[in-house]
Amino acid sequence: MADHHLAALAHLSWNPSAPADVLLRLLKHDDPAIRRNVAQRGGLPLDVVEVILADPDPELRSEFALSANADPALRARLLDDPSPKVVMALAIGPIPYRKPVEPLPDRAYGRLLAHPERRIRHETVNSRAVPDRLLAGLADHPDGPLRQAACRAWDLLTDGTKEALLHDDDLDVRQAAALRVCRQDAERTAWLVESLAGSWRRETVLRNGLLSRELAERLVADDHPGAVAANPSLPPDLVRRLATHPDPRVRLAVSARPELTERERAAVDYTVGPEDRLDVLDWVWEAQDDPEVLRRCATSAHTWLRRSAAVCPGLEPDLVELLSRDEDFAVRLLLCEFHPEPPPELLLDLYLNGAHRAVMMFVIHPRFPAAGLAARFADSTDPEERRLALADPDLPAETLAEFARDPERRRAAARHPRLPVPLLRELLDDPDTTRLAARNPSLPAEDMHRLLDGAGVPA
Repeated sequence: MADHHLAALAHLSWNPSAPADVLLRLLKHDDPAIRRNVAQRGGLPLDVVEVILADPDPELRSEFALSANADPALRARLLDDPSPKVVMALAIGPIPYRKPVEPLPDRAYGRLLAHPERRIRHETVNSRAVPDRLLAGLADHPDGPLRQAACRAWDLLTDGTKEALLHDDDLDVRQAAALRVCRQDAERTAWLVESLAGSWRRETVLRNGLLSRELAERLVADDHPGAVAANPSLPPDLVRRLATHPDPRVRLAVSARPELTERERAAVDYTVGPEDRLDVLDWVWEAQDDPEVLRRCATSAHTWLRRSAAVCPGLEPDLVELLSRDEDFAVRLLLCEFHPEPPPELLLDLYLNGAHRAVMMFVIHPRFPAAGLAARFADSTDPEERRLALADPDLPAETLAEFARDPERRRAAARHPRLPVPLLRELLDDPDTTRLAARNPSLPAEDMHRLLDGAGVPA
């Protein structure tokens, strides 16, 4: 099969308008990627789901088990799958990007957590989709990793259960429990600092655990005190000492401490470059519902504080407006990525002037100012701006037809849902635009079947 035919079917497998009979034919194709695309679609008709669940290929069934778009109750039907690989995929579950995972029914977790295979039990509790109420019931489980997972539901546990986990025979369980109390317990902080040597979790303890004076002095004297420089319990005199540390990363951590005034921050020799990747400050994220903290951060001269505020959805409208004009590109980008109501013109500005591939998502953002783009950009000399005209919901039909015949814009026009069917068919028959036209939601089902016929896919 020609490459463009295979690519066209791959795009067809994601076409939101593809009916059940088209999807069923796509499942008969021998290309794993096309079959995987169908299994991972959202809103699959039940008859298509039934075919996937009964497919002899465990790879396809595994893809459905891992799908973030599938109904959890339908995924749970794979509990009795004869393939251990499929059951393992169900235990692992979906890992979607920036959205919560819908949990399986409680009965499904009950069976997975009681599965005779140890790896399946452990993969199940590692899933962040398991509800805390179920994790809390594992605190006395004979399997150590399951008791360790119960610590994630710490606030639901009784005092007696917490004490039992803090003194558990299993080191991993004791460490997981101690991590839950180390902010208020200097003794357990000191123990974790030693017992977690070489573990990534040690940095969490250094950054957040309650420090005794003796431990704080020892950590500050260490060659790499970067994490401890952010610790809220670090004594003030040690904070001042680290403010002049030769390592710029240490000075940066000090400069972003919550108790400092703007004058004190400015006195620290730190820099934040436009390309520096910085995690959201813990103390800002934890105070995301506190309007005073968010206002202090959003109006700070410190770029790290403003970036951290920009990801908090509870910003008040005047702060959203303020950050939308921020001199730091990352602040503006984070605001558009995380705030539920970013300014429409900022979305457009970032798309046109942003130097980051993430801005491509802004064209489909519900607040993207699509109306009027044709009038603004249809005749622009800039190719990116001309393509933006296609996002205008009121793009005149004659302009769209003109774009469909323009060598520079026909590929983008092939995706437009209002493209007249005769023109869409022309683009479908052109190898250069076949795959783009195949994904157009306005493509008639008969043309979808024509693509499948041409590829020799059985009806």
